[in-house]
Amino acid sequence: MPVLFSLLRTTVPSPSPATLKMHATQMLASTNLPAKHHVETTLNYWDDPGDGLPPTPIFIGKGRITNERPHRPHHFLVTDITGEEEKYTLDSHGFQYCHHESSEKDFTDEKEIRSKYYQECKLLLKDITGASRVHIFNHKVRRGPTQWHHLGLKNLANRGPVTRTHVDQSYAGAELRLRWEFPDEADELVKRRYQIINIWRPIEKVFKDPIAVASADSVPDADLVGAEMTEDNFKGESWVVRHNPNHRWFYKHGMTPQDVLLIKCFDSDTTVARRCLHSAFEDPAHRDRESRQSIEVRCLVCYDG
Repeated sequence: MPVLFSLLRTTVPSPSPATLKMHATQMLASTNLPAKHHVETTLNYWDDPGDGLPPTPIFIGKGRITNERPHRPHHFLVTDITGEEEKYTLDSHGFQYCHHESSEKDFTDEKEIRSKYYQECKLLLKDITGASRVHIFNHKVRRGPTQWHHLGLKNLANRGPVTRTHVDQSYAGAELRLRWEFPDEADELVKRRYQIINIWRPIEKVFKDPIAVASADSVPDADLVGAEMTEDNFKGESWVVRHNPNHRWFYKHGMTPQDVLLIKCFDSDTTVARRCLHSAFEDPAHRDRESRQSIEVRCLVCYDG
């Protein structure tokens, strides 16, 4: 029996120095993750009046946006993914965070934005996606208060965060935009993969009204409703959203101007995440902070072959 005990005891090897080092590294990495700032909040979803009619159109023009669609708040937990950003990609979840330095800092000069910043954005998207062509069709700078929609005439001069869940283009709306931007090439471009991706960047560190994104695989197409949107002479279609408690929402706490969020609004490839709901939301801990400042650049992304 003592001999047998001795043999059994020797069959259980001690951890090697390499194994101990690996475990120590893993433990150190886990303790170095930044503290999370998850937020219990409400997100505003389209309130279907049940009359069978499509959502009320949005009109943007002459310095004003008119949005009379009814919405209703619903409670959600928005999960902070700080320190784990690499787990979320455009093709797996419909959004992606990346670190990027811009030569632009205050984004007050429209000419500089269109010449210098547009070029930076094109290079960034080509590098991340491998696309052959990036066309920027507009951008929005937001510095206004949370309730800017209610400012009446010329409210676009005080454009602020959008606190309603939405996708900028529906599947049909994406093709409308492609055909508007490339009327002579669209018939060929639609035969290949194309996307619409927003590049969202803080101008100052974000506390109030951060932006949340929903994992694409938690949002079935049945929750999306096409809604007409007219901006100047362009008539497009976006998506409003029916409430579903299974939607999973994420954000990155305390984003800085070097933290860029890519939001996929459309992808013609049906084998990957095709669209990403997004919305600004209220963080009760920062309700009284200064208004959020951000810029989003909207891009058509095309591929060869």
